Amino acid sequence: MKIAITSSGATLDSPMDPRFGRAATFILLDTETGGYQAQDNAQNLNAAQGAGIQAAENISRLEAEAVITGHCGPKAFRVLSAAGIKVYNTDALTVAAALEQFRSGKLTEAKTADVEGHWG
Repeated sequence: MKIAITSSGATLDSPMDPRFGRAATFILLDTETGGYQAQDNAQNLNAAQGAGIQAAENISRLEAEAVITGHCGPKAFRVLSAAGIKVYNTDALTVAAALEQFRSGKLTEAKTADVEGHWG
Protein backbone atom coordinates (compact mmCIF):
# COMPACT_ATOMS: atom_id res chain seq x y z
CA MET A 1 0.00 0.00 0.00
CA LYS A 2 1.24 3.50 -0.81
CA ILE A 3 0.69 6.13 1.87
CA ALA A 4 1.30 9.86 1.57
CA ILE A 5 2.25 11.56 4.86
CA THR A 6 2.41 15.34 5.20
CA SER A 7 5.87 16.40 6.34
CA SER A 8 8.07 19.40 7.02
CA GLY A 9 11.10 17.57 5.64
CA ALA A 10 12.33 14.71 3.48
CA THR A 11 12.87 11.87 6.00
CA LEU A 12 10.84 9.68 8.32
CA ASP A 13 12.33 11.58 11.27
CA SER A 14 11.01 14.90 9.93
CA PRO A 15 8.28 16.73 11.84
CA MET A 16 4.75 16.18 10.59
CA ASP A 17 3.26 19.15 8.73
CA PRO A 18 -0.29 19.52 10.12
CA ARG A 19 -1.55 21.04 6.85
CA PHE A 20 -2.51 18.93 3.86
CA GLY A 21 -2.67 21.31 0.90
CA ARG A 22 0.15 23.55 2.06
CA ALA A 23 2.39 20.85 3.50
CA ALA A 24 6.03 21.43 2.58
CA THR A 25 6.57 17.82 1.53
CA PHE A 26 4.74 14.54 1.15
CA ILE A 27 6.54 11.38 2.20
CA LEU A 28 5.27 8.68 -0.16
CA LEU A 29 5.83 5.38 1.60
CA ASP A 30 5.31 1.83 0.36
CA THR A 31 4.17 -0.24 3.35
CA GLU A 32 5.14 -3.51 1.65
CA THR A 33 8.76 -2.63 0.93
CA GLY A 34 9.33 0.07 3.55
CA GLY A 35 10.83 2.28 0.84
CA TYR A 36 9.89 5.93 0.65
CA GLN A 37 10.52 9.07 -1.34
CA ALA A 38 9.95 12.74 -0.60
CA GLN A 39 7.66 14.65 -2.96
CA ASP A 40 8.10 18.41 -2.84
CA ASN A 41 4.86 20.41 -2.55
CA ALA A 42 6.43 23.88 -2.96
CA GLN A 43 4.09 24.82 -5.82
CA ASN A 44 1.18 24.83 -3.36
CA LEU A 45 2.84 26.48 -0.35
CA ASN A 46 2.05 30.01 -1.47
CA ALA A 47 -0.91 29.39 -3.78
CA ALA A 48 -3.60 32.04 -3.44
CA GLN A 49 -6.25 29.35 -3.63
CA GLY A 50 -6.71 25.74 -4.67
CA ALA A 51 -3.71 24.36 -2.74
CA GLY A 52 -5.70 21.49 -1.27
CA ILE A 53 -7.26 20.52 -4.58
CA GLN A 54 -3.91 20.60 -6.38
CA ALA A 55 -2.20 18.63 -3.63
CA ALA A 56 -4.99 16.02 -3.69
CA GLU A 57 -4.68 15.68 -7.46
CA ASN A 58 -0.90 15.23 -7.11
CA ILE A 59 -1.38 12.54 -4.45
CA SER A 60 -3.83 10.76 -6.75
CA ARG A 61 -1.32 10.85 -9.62
CA LEU A 62 1.28 9.32 -7.30
CA GLU A 63 -1.17 6.43 -6.77
CA ALA A 64 -1.35 6.77 -2.99
CA GLU A 65 -4.14 4.77 -1.39
CA ALA A 66 -4.15 6.74 1.87
CA VAL A 67 -3.09 10.09 3.31
CA ILE A 68 -1.97 10.72 6.87
CA THR A 69 -2.12 14.39 7.84
CA GLY A 70 -2.95 16.72 10.69
CA HIS A 71 -5.90 18.41 8.98
CA CYS A 72 -7.72 18.20 5.66
CA GLY A 73 -10.13 20.82 4.32
CA PRO A 74 -13.42 20.13 2.51
CA LYS A 75 -12.31 20.60 -1.09
CA ALA A 76 -9.19 18.48 -0.73
CA PHE A 77 -11.18 15.85 1.17
CA ARG A 78 -13.74 15.71 -1.65
CA VAL A 79 -11.03 15.20 -4.30
CA LEU A 80 -9.26 12.53 -2.24
CA SER A 81 -12.53 10.71 -1.55
CA ALA A 82 -13.52 10.80 -5.21
CA ALA A 83 -10.17 9.20 -6.06
CA GLY A 84 -10.74 6.46 -3.47
CA ILE A 85 -7.95 7.72 -1.21
CA LYS A 86 -8.53 7.28 2.52
CA VAL A 87 -7.69 10.13 4.90
CA TYR A 88 -6.36 9.66 8.42
CA ASN A 89 -5.84 12.56 10.83
CA THR A 90 -3.16 12.55 13.51
CA ASP A 91 -1.40 14.89 15.90
CA ALA A 92 1.83 12.84 15.76
CA LEU A 93 4.99 14.91 16.03
CA THR A 94 7.01 13.06 13.38
CA VAL A 95 6.36 11.15 10.18
CA ALA A 96 7.70 7.99 11.84
CA ALA A 97 5.32 8.39 14.78
CA ALA A 98 2.37 8.87 12.41
CA LEU A 99 3.38 5.77 10.49
CA GLU A 100 3.62 3.76 13.72
CA GLN A 101 0.13 4.93 14.73
CA PHE A 102 -1.17 3.79 11.34
CA ARG A 103 0.56 0.40 11.48
CA SER A 104 -0.68 -0.29 15.01
CA GLY A 105 -4.29 0.53 14.07
CA LYS A 106 -4.51 3.65 16.24
CA LEU A 107 -5.72 5.90 13.40
CA THR A 108 -9.35 5.98 12.29
CA GLU A 109 -10.35 6.80 8.73
CA ALA A 110 -11.83 10.30 8.51
CA LYS A 111 -15.38 10.48 7.19
CA THR A 112 -15.31 14.20 6.49
CA ALA A 113 -13.03 17.25 6.45
CA ASP A 114 -11.95 18.37 9.92
CA VAL A 115 -11.27 22.06 9.16
CA GLU A 116 -12.76 24.76 6.95
CA GLY A 117 -10.96 25.78 3.77
CA HIS A 118 -8.13 28.34 4.12
CA TRP A 119 -7.83 27.56 7.83
CA GLY A 120 -4.16 28.07 8.31
